[in-house]
Amino acid sequence: MLLCSSSAAIRRISVSWLIMANNSNFKSHRLSRSDAAALALENYTKRPRTMSTHSSLKDAFSSYADHLNALNEKRERIVKASRDVTMNSKKVIFQVHRISKANREEVLEKAEKDLAAVRDQHISRLVKELQGTDFWKLRRAYSPGVQEYVEAATFFKFCQTGTLLNLDEINASLLPLSDSSLEPLQINLLDYLLGLADLTGELMRLAIGRISDGEVEYSERICQFVRDIYRELTLLVPLMDDGSDMKTKMDTMLQSVVKIENACFSVRVRGSEYIPLLGSSDPSSFLVGVSDAEL
Repeated sequence: MLLCSSSAAIRRISVSWLIMANNSNFKSHRLSRSDAAALALENYTKRPRTMSTHSSLKDAFSSYADHLNALNEKRERIVKASRDVTMNSKKVIFQVHRISKANREEVLEKAEKDLAAVRDQHISRLVKELQGTDFWKLRRAYSPGVQEYVEAATFFKFCQTGTLLNLDEINASLLPLSDSSLEPLQINLLDYLLGLADLTGELMRLAIGRISDGEVEYSERICQFVRDIYRELTLLVPLMDDGSDMKTKMDTMLQSVVKIENACFSVRVRGSEYIPLLGSSDPSSFLVGVSDAEL
């Protein structure tokens, strides 16, 4: 009896020690795993964060930056070339305004050479920059220069032949400047019409000047020519985009037509009062006291 009780007690003690041993092993194992996780987390947080130099995202943004920088540099070069075209085209216009009965051939010959120089030296720079690119994307950069060139070319053509230089003729003169393997630079219709609108202002100044030199019939021809331009454009402008500058220029064009008509009317209807005006600088002229800005 006593022997059985001792055996049972020994088994209970053995089981208790076994359980305790297992628990201690589990706790030590659990602690070791926790320590390993904490160490890994510590190492991760201390690791420096760097972007790979071979990142596709970084390469993409670098490519976009290079494209935009190249586009901005091209735009600056085009703006500079457009300013040079504007400045030299104005010189051609000033040269044509020196025309008179005595020096007509000389003035037109000099103006023709100057216009050819503008085309070969300055328009050619625009052609080289814009070949193979989207012309409309950079239109705002070169449009003012192109408009001024159209104004100078059409003004010279009218004084030389009395006719209007059309868009096809202007573009044909630019074809030799372009590379035959690329799409050539062609002046678009909008820039041509804007330049044509500016032409009427120069024709108004020319008409007033011809009246003061006694060329009344020539001024009347100019008046009719400007009327025709204005009449045709009044049919076209309502169909154009509201954001176009053409509608603003139409008001200025109408003012030019009215000034030429008033000048020609005054000479024809009240010609006896202005007979000394024709070929002289009589102080009773209706033009005395009128500033150049008003003309």
